[in-house]
This record gives sequence, structure tokens and C-alpha cells, in this order.
Amino acid sequence: MTWEELFFDLAFVFALTQFSRLLHEHGGWIGIAHTLIVFVPVYWAWGGVTLYINQRDVNSLLDRVGILTLGLGSLLMALTIPGAYGDRSLPFIVIYLASRILLALLALRRRAVWRALFVGPYGAFLLTGPLLLSGAVLPGTTRVALWGAAALVDLLSPWVARHLVAQSRVHPLHYTHRYGLLIILVLGESVIQVGVRAVDDPLTPARVTAVGAAYALVGALWWAYFRYGVPDFRRAMEQAPDQPDLRRAVLVYGHLAFSFGIITLAVGLAELAPSPLDEMPEREMLLLFGGSALFLSTFAFTHWRIHHRIAWHRVAAAAVCLVLVPVATLVPALVALAALVLVIVLMIGAEETTARRHGADVVGERAEEESRGDAARVDEGPVSGD
Repeated sequence: MTWEELFFDLAFVFALTQFSRLLHEHGGWIGIAHTLIVFVPVYWAWGGVTLYINQRDVNSLLDRVGILTLGLGSLLMALTIPGAYGDRSLPFIVIYLASRILLALLALRRRAVWRALFVGPYGAFLLTGPLLLSGAVLPGTTRVALWGAAALVDLLSPWVARHLVAQSRVHPLHYTHRYGLLIILVLGESVIQVGVRAVDDPLTPARVTAVGAAYALVGALWWAYFRYGVPDFRRAMEQAPDQPDLRRAVLVYGHLAFSFGIITLAVGLAELAPSPLDEMPEREMLLLFGGSALFLSTFAFTHWRIHHRIAWHRVAAAAVCLVLVPVATLVPALVALAALVLVIVLMIGAEETTARRHGADVVGERAEEESRGDAARVDEGPVSGD
């Protein structure tokens, strides 16, 4: 992984915090939908940069300057996210489209056939651009409808492109670690959200316990994803004959759901931190437990897509999170959070037991790789192995 990528991600972290702010200010199902609609194009832009860096050498001056400029675009776009449905809608879209155009020019500048611009991964903005610009200048539900249609076009574009152009393979180690780094960024943003809300309040035993429980929840999600997810994703990408299809399902679409689930639960965690002994409204519990359920159900989907069998413990954990939403509003928030942590810890225990039973222990597989000398410690961090 290059230093340019990591620097680019610094600006993207700020954008993540602004999605949490937008979701905090526009709660409920409508707020979740509004946030998702603007999250999709920003996520798609990040994914485009990841694909571009994965498939070419970016050591030239032009590429480096281009990546840094795209990082600036992410920073400026982040400034407009809280007002995307207000007076900053047009700047948000203009900056976004300018970034997509720049990325397309960088990625396709040496292509002899420019047909790739229209049907490849870099040209979806040609369809979404008019929808986004029209929505930016039109008010209310019309804007939401046009932007929602643009998000749908983005989501469908990889499946359309697979029928029109030859699908190239990506470097599995770099690509999986890039998406793993995305999850690290989103998890880190959730910790920051909790700290920002709690830092100005008295450090009572209840608040300290709540911050610790919030950290435990984030840590449990981290443990599940990086112990059982990342190695699985990387091996599947190395071995799958249908790597482009697998990449779309598990990394592109799967990590859209992973990251949005974490953003959603982070808002619930931040709302809980100041008053951990109070009962929380259903809105906050829906964000906290619903976001966790989205993460866990996506975790179950990725396992099914790779292994073609259902991980029932992951499905059960996601279902329990949803069932607990109405119950969580009847008890102190700290108790509800503790119950959520317990659900995920129990799922991790079942995950470990199942992995050992099927002879797919991650530790054992790592030891086997190290004995071959071809992939030692590859999943222990993104910088050293890439």
C-alpha cells in the first residue's frame, strides 16, 4: 500500500464524520435513506480511486499529484455533506463530478479505446451526472428522487459493465487490505464520535463504563471482521475463478453495507454516551442495533457468497439485534449496550468453534502459509505486506 493512498484516506476520514453528523441531524428511516443516498457516490468515488491504484503503477509525478488532488476533492466534498440537502447541494455535486472526471482522465489517459469510459468502472458519472446536477437545483422530494435514481445507477453499473467489457482481475492482497483499511477508518470514526460526545461531560462511573462498553463493541466488530473476514476475503480473491464477480459482491457491495452499518451504529453510540443510565428513544436504539444487524447480516452474506453455505451463528446474531430494538428502549442505555456487546461476543465464540470444527482455523492457515514462505503475516497489517 502506498503513502499516497494513506494520505488520500486522511481526507476521506473527515467525510465519514460528516455522514455521522448528517445522520444525527436527520434521524429516523427518512434520515437513514437521505444519508445513504449521498453516501453511495462518495463511497463509489473512494472505490474508483482504489481500483485505479490497484491496476496501475502510480509512481509517476502526474499520478501522485492526481491522487493528492483527489484527496483535496474529498476534503472539499466533506465540507458540503452536512448541507447537501440544503444550500450546499450544488457545491457538493460539482466537487463530486469534478473528482470523478479527474479520476477518469487519469485512469484512461493511456487507453487506445475510449469506449471504456462509457461502459467501464470510471464512466458511470456520465449517466449519474445529469441526475445529480438536476437534483442539486431542484428542491425537496424531487432532489431526493433524482439523487436516489443516481445512487441506483451507481449500484447497478458494475453488473451492467460485466456484460459489456472484459473484466480484469485485481491484486488480491492490496485490494482486500484497502477495503480492510476502509473498515478501520469507519471503526475509528465511531470511537471518535463517542469521545467527542463524552469529553465535555463529568467522568462519572456510569459514563466511563459506557465509553468502555462502546469501545468493547467496536473492538468486537473489529475482531470479527479482521480475524474471520479479511483472511477469508483475501484467500477467496486469490483462488476464485470468478474473481470479478466475487470482488463486486464481497468487497464492493459488501463493504458498502459494512461501512454504512458502522456509521449508523456510531451515531447511536454517540447518543448513548452522555446519558448511559437513561432509557433511550427508539430512534437511537434503531441506529445502534439496526447498524449492528446490518454489519452482521453482511458478514453472513459474505460467508455465504464465498463458501456457499449459511453461517447460522452470524444470521442469528443479526436477527437477535433486530429483536432487541423494542426491548432496548425499556432499559437503561448502558444495559442495552451491554446486551449488544454480549450478542457479538457470543457470535465470535461460535465463529471460533465453527472454524475449528471445519478445519478452517485462521491461525492454522496462517501457520501453513508461513511454512511455505509465500504469504507470511500478510493479514496482520496493510503496510508491511503490500
